[in-house]
Amino acid sequence: MEFKTLRNIENSFRQIRLYALVFAVLCISVAGYAVWQSYRFAEEQRQKIYVLDNGKSLMLALAQDASINRPVEGREHVRHFHELFFTLAPDKNAIESNMSRAFNLADKSAFDYYKDLSEKGYYNRIISGNVQQRIEVDSVVCNFDTYPYAVRTYAKQFIIRSSNVTKRNLITSCYLVNSVRSDNNPQGFNIEKFSVVENKDIEVIER
Repeated sequence: MEFKTLRNIENSFRQIRLYALVFAVLCISVAGYAVWQSYRFAEEQRQKIYVLDNGKSLMLALAQDASINRPVEGREHVRHFHELFFTLAPDKNAIESNMSRAFNLADKSAFDYYKDLSEKGYYNRIISGNVQQRIEVDSVVCNFDTYPYAVRTYAKQFIIRSSNVTKRNLITSCYLVNSVRSDNNPQGFNIEKFSVVENKDIEVIER
């Protein structure tokens, strides 16, 4: 009788251990599933953009992968840089302001090109000759298949004097690398190895 009681106690302990083990596995499974679902939900939310509507309400904007817009952002980054860098007025402060904003979008290669022109007296001639310069970007060709992204820009440059307008063909090349987004660099790119491939007169129009 005593032996039977001991066997019953031993079986009970085994059953308790089995139940405890099953319960522990079940708890771990539930916790793992909850963590996985939370991670998945967080990833989905990361692909969504929320827009503040006049500071009062939140609207869910188009949900899409941010990488889809990178080619568009890259071309806009390069276009904006060229507009800042090659748009000049006969005013020293205006030139320096444009250059400062352009340098936020590029590395030292852009500054080196600016410094070279400055040492040759290009900007002084713009100011003393009361010359306006503007640019029209025709196209920005980016290769997003390989990183860093090779870019070639085709544009028309207009040098406006009191007597004539000189139209020039402008072709530049550079590379785009990913950078941190900021107020000064909203697209999150940086231009490297900027160079002017071609910059020659097309025609001179008398005024």
